[in-house]
Amino acid sequence: MRPNEPQSRDPARLIIAVALLAAIIKILIASTTLGTNDIVAFYEFAKAIETHGLAWTYDHSILFNHPPLVGYGLRGLIWLAHQPSLEHLGISFPLLLRLPGIAADFFVVLLLLFLAREYPQLRPPAWALLLFAASPVSLMITGFHGNTDPILVLFLVLAAIAAVRHRPLLCGALLALSCQIKIVPLLFVPIFFFYWRQQRAVLWFLLAFLASSLLFCLEPLMASPVSFAKNVLGYGSFWGIWGLTYCLRMTGLPDFTKVSFLNLSPIQQLIMTILKAAIVLAIIILAWRRRKLPPPALFASIGYVWLIFFVLSPGVAAQYLVWLAPFVLLLSPTFYAVLTAGSSIFLFALYTLSSGGFPWYFAHATSKLNLISAHWAVVPWLTLVGGLIALICKARRQSPELRFLSLAPIHSANTLE
Repeated sequence: MRPNEPQSRDPARLIIAVALLAAIIKILIASTTLGTNDIVAFYEFAKAIETHGLAWTYDHSILFNHPPLVGYGLRGLIWLAHQPSLEHLGISFPLLLRLPGIAADFFVVLLLLFLAREYPQLRPPAWALLLFAASPVSLMITGFHGNTDPILVLFLVLAAIAAVRHRPLLCGALLALSCQIKIVPLLFVPIFFFYWRQQRAVLWFLLAFLASSLLFCLEPLMASPVSFAKNVLGYGSFWGIWGLTYCLRMTGLPDFTKVSFLNLSPIQQLIMTILKAAIVLAIIILAWRRRKLPPPALFASIGYVWLIFFVLSPGVAAQYLVWLAPFVLLLSPTFYAVLTAGSSIFLFALYTLSSGGFPWYFAHATSKLNLISAHWAVVPWLTLVGGLIALICKARRQSPELRFLSLAPIHSANTLE
């Protein structure tokens, strides 16, 4: 290395190498395991879409709660899986389903390195980026579990980068793509709305977001609007396996004992509605108060939204734990490390229990096992609760003008420790 060459390149190269190694390990895991129930469900959805079409699948399966883009992707994956050349190479549907997520994880690492280079205030320490590149949470969820969640994260990170670089049309389209993987990124519309309102470009953002969303959803909206709305927009969380609903279930009171997302008791439905309303209200207040912060603070705003969601959500599935990772990393590297440890404990216990031991091949989650693994889910949930409280208290100490019962805008905030 030349004397005047920046030394920061060496950590970047090492981080990329670690990310590549992690991707290879994930591919090996995906090639030699069947994964979880989710992969079996996706295969059944793919067969139904291939045979009967997307609208028919919404009409005939309440379990298909994924946006249309996922349905189109599944149709393409099952077509690839049936190609003789790929079958001859041993490339199966379970592997094909996990490959996009593996690629997404790698690209998110590259995007974090880009942010660290372009925006010094967002630069995490090298050890934190190395941990992110080799995250055991990512190895277990992306490599073994099998779902579309890492792709959601990629599009959300890209949408935030487009916002920071003042690209409202691109930001809106990318946020719409993220919502096409899972519907949950709709929670970030207030964050982006008030951000672009402050930047005087909110109409362009909304135009791109709404037009892109309408384009992707056109087929089910035309052919089966009721089923589409019921399955995707009306999907509720599982009661009793995460957070506050788990705590209520552990009281042993009859009204709180049922674990499901269907046919819940009126009191369960009421509590879930209150929790969801609290999440939405907290996000709107957060978005309003942080609207005047510098553009890079958008990543911290997204991180806070994820923390609010995970703390108050009535239910969280294991694979959701990849959603918040890059944003918590940018918010607080130390908290990210602690959360990674807590999440890893839960995930290892979950997959070991549902696989009947280690090493894993197929994790078959049953209702009985869900009740057992829910005890382990307390570890990441309490970590999230403690982390959110600590971050709020730290922000309050650094900026005494911050008040909980206030709608006044925040003009300065640290995004890293």
